[in-house]
Amino acid sequence: MTEGLMAGAGRLLPEGGVLYLYGPYKINGAHTAPSNEAFERWLTDQDQAWGVRDMGVVAECAAKHGLHLHEKVPMPANNFSLLFKKV
Repeated sequence: MTEGLMAGAGRLLPEGGVLYLYGPYKINGAHTAPSNEAFERWLTDQDQAWGVRDMGVVAECAAKHGLHLHEKVPMPANNFSLLFKKV
């Protein structure tokens, strides 16, 4: 899912265009809160392909498609806003 999103954004966004993502993320493989860990268990109980993604892995995937992690903003409820720019 992440790969398809980044590939599409890399193809469709103009130079300087922004992709905005919001939600819980792991950092260096670790959850940022117990509630996010519980949420991931709930997600993977529904479908093993679902889950809380690692911010670094998402950024690496984005970079393969010409998107640079421009800004990460901590948000309420242990979530993050991630802004990727097409370079």
